[in-house]
Amino acid sequence: QVQLMESGGGLVQPGGSLRLSCAASGSFSSINAMGWYRQAPGKQRELVATITRGGSTDYPDYADSVKGRFTISRDNALNTVYLQMNSLKPEDTAVYYCNAKILSTGVNRRYWGQGIQVTVSS
Repeated sequence: QVQLMESGGGLVQPGGSLRLSCAASGSFSSINAMGWYRQAPGKQRELVATITRGGSTDYPDYADSVKGRFTISRDNALNTVYLQMNSLKPEDTAVYYCNAKILSTGVNRRYWGQGIQVTVSS
């Protein structure tokens, strides 16, 4: 069974930084795209950043609201994706979810982590 486990959330002051990690575990053949979504209270879940593997190159993409402040990266050897969040704003407060497109038992499907809280407040 494939699982995604997030870590690194918490409370930070405006202008501060946090680094989220998400590790995939279980039995699978390969991981294609990985990414982060977030959901603030009373709002729909939205895409934050994705990183897609193409050959030996990773291709990151970001929501406009986080460009220049957040950086997504992955360690393929550890099956882990990271989200470095700098210059955090109160509007970044949300539950952050890891997402990955994983090939397991011959089937490509998307998996979700259980979510981790990020709170930006003074």
